[in-house]
Amino acid sequence: MHHDPSPLQARSAPRLVPSLYLDLDQMLDEFTRLPMRAKFHFDPDMPAVITVEFLAERGPSLVWLVGRELLRLGVTAMSGSGDVRMWPTLPGGRPSSWLLLESEEVEALFEVPTGALAQWLDETYRVVSAESEMDALNWDDFLGELLGGPTAPSA
Repeated sequence: MHHDPSPLQARSAPRLVPSLYLDLDQMLDEFTRLPMRAKFHFDPDMPAVITVEFLAERGPSLVWLVGRELLRLGVTAMSGSGDVRMWPTLPGGRPSSWLLLESEEVEALFEVPTGALAQWLDETYRVVSAESEMDALNWDDFLGELLGGPTAPSA
């Protein structure tokens, strides 16, 4: 039997968290709701960002990248600023939060049930903690992509 005394061990692959599908309502106006389905996806390689795909019955789906912390906080308190905000609905009904998405082309308000979302988010934090979610981020590539240019200086 061979025993390897080295302290270096292979890092285990991150545990996958299945995507969460939620039935939610898009508020078309103060009184009109459009039921729809959304898929929340967690990638352990980019743990700070949750991909939310709003699945359209007809036409293309709409994809937004939302901060995981924004979603976690928005279940119980006002969270976010600018293009994405989330806050709990008034008490008394089913536990839910409002999710507001804004851009130059679109403004959409969704009522999101928060029970399953909160449990799912807890599972993502068991895979990658809040304290370590930025550890694996390649800052050079991230900033290059964010700024829309190459990461290495041009000659």
